[in-house]
Amino acid sequence: MRLNSTVPVSSSGLIGGYCAARFTGRRELGGLVLAAAGAWCVREWRRQGPAVTAGLLATYLGAFGASHPLAKKIGAWPSVFAVSAATAGVTYVATREE
Repeated sequence: MRLNSTVPVSSSGLIGGYCAARFTGRRELGGLVLAAAGAWCVREWRRQGPAVTAGLLATYLGAFGASHPLAKKIGAWPSVFAVSAATAGVTYVATREE
């Protein structure tokens, strides 16, 4: 099986977006990183069909949203890594070619 390139890019978008916002103090820069990675992934996911695209986009955006309340419980970095790992897993399963 070949790893779909959106697996690491989707996780990198979540981690990179957090890093950009945290280390620059500019939340909008973090949002730009998150959106750029997400847009690239959506372009690639469209090859899988509309249902997969919608599901993976919902997963990506849901992970971003879930990371905020999760951070209050387990901390910011663990939260970002947890939702990134979950997103990578879902993306891997949805895009794998057998």
